[in-house]
Amino acid sequence: MAAGRTRVALKTVKDVSVQFCPFQSNVRSAREFLAAIGTKKARQTNSNCRIVADVKHDETEPVISIKFNDGESLIMKAANLTTKEMLSFFNEICVAKDPRAQETGSKKS
Repeated sequence: MAAGRTRVALKTVKDVSVQFCPFQSNVRSAREFLAAIGTKKARQTNSNCRIVADVKHDETEPVISIKFNDGESLIMKAANLTTKEMLSFFNEICVAKDPRAQETGSKKS
């Protein structure tokens, strides 16, 4: 699974909801995203982050809803996105919202 190579930090995230119908053919990326953010390492970055898997049986499109600590939210419609695209975009936003991550990133440059 390619999603396992991407490091995920949930420091700036309040909760994540992953909704999908497992019988649809386009849910692989949503399930892999859920697996990536549900790893022990990712969970340790923010033990207060609530991760919910909402498995439905109504043929709905896979949707990932993310609420950040600052009140902003992000909705990704996963049907036409790869796991790598979603994780990289998610990580970009998390780094932009975390001042400590920005400081360490500028020191490495």
